[in-house]
Amino acid sequence: MHDPRIDKLAKLLVNYSVEVKPGDRVAIMALEIAKPLSDSIFVEVLKAGGHPLVLTPSQTSELLFKYGSKEQIEYVHQPLAHITEQYDVRISVLAEENTRSLSRIDPQKAAWHSAARRHLMKTMMQRSASGAFRWTIAPYPTNAMAQDADMSLADYTDFIFDACLPDLNDPVGYWQALSDKQAYIINWLTGKKKVHITAPETDITFNIHGRTWENCDGRRNMPDGEVFTGPIEDSAEGHVYFSYPAIHGGHEVTGVRLWFEKGKCVRATAEKNEEYLNKILDADPGARYLGELAIGTNEGIKNFTREILFDEKIGGSFHMALGAGIPETGAKNESAIHWDMVCDLRHDGEITVDGELLYKNGEFVI
Repeated sequence: MHDPRIDKLAKLLVNYSVEVKPGDRVAIMALEIAKPLSDSIFVEVLKAGGHPLVLTPSQTSELLFKYGSKEQIEYVHQPLAHITEQYDVRISVLAEENTRSLSRIDPQKAAWHSAARRHLMKTMMQRSASGAFRWTIAPYPTNAMAQDADMSLADYTDFIFDACLPDLNDPVGYWQALSDKQAYIINWLTGKKKVHITAPETDITFNIHGRTWENCDGRRNMPDGEVFTGPIEDSAEGHVYFSYPAIHGGHEVTGVRLWFEKGKCVRATAEKNEEYLNKILDADPGARYLGELAIGTNEGIKNFTREILFDEKIGGSFHMALGAGIPETGAKNESAIHWDMVCDLRHDGEITVDGELLYKNGEFVI
């Protein structure tokens, strides 16, 4: 039986998140397992007057990393580059059939792959900042993703739709109301200079002077719920411990501890997959600098799921992204990676800004 929530989610993505207009060229990236949602998105794009193209990549990355040469791993196929460089809209559907398919690849090969796509990351960021390229990411439930979240498929399906469509009767109204709440936080932060975050094994400062805070209200991510900026590139000082695993390229890196001096991560350790962590951070010169500082605001997402689309939004957390910054914030760091890492602040965590308390034990106090 077709789940009617799929159609509601498709309408939200097409008409609210990316606002497809007549004549827009729209790439829909989705595995075959997500066909119910990609088909519904396709129909909604047609209704909006766009030109939809569904790209269904086969899961061959594992074979590329296993058998490919360095030249083959670094090769960027022109049709994929063309979407980033020329299309108006991209809608990506997350629907993993095996979340660990790349967990045993050589970290060096993953670094080659990332570094060779640095120019595409830069192009995407620049076109997105100018409004020429609109994009969003949304999930579709699979058994693999449900298992990672320690849920049954039925429970995970409900979790996804409850997070994306908290108000089934007026999903757009819900996200607009969240936008208003987050605007209050952003107004308070605007014009401030120094952020100081403390938590167990964490004591780190950032300079945000002159940078812009962004209101994440269901446009580029669905679900959403965060405010973020790009810290001054040479400003991070101190150390941070990420209480949640950092997931990247099928690798689960746990117990991550980072030390920063003059903005650069000068030391990185992990309790699991430390070699992979450092290989990715050495992928290019920008990978050891920060591109993002964010506070999660989604109170409906409470538990770690091993899917960053949800986990970075956890109410009571903050996250940082190593690598590429978002140009809209004023960030200048360039890299092929953008690796979000999440830290729980609900137990003995504080954020002060210019000496004023903003956040304590996972809640805003302003």
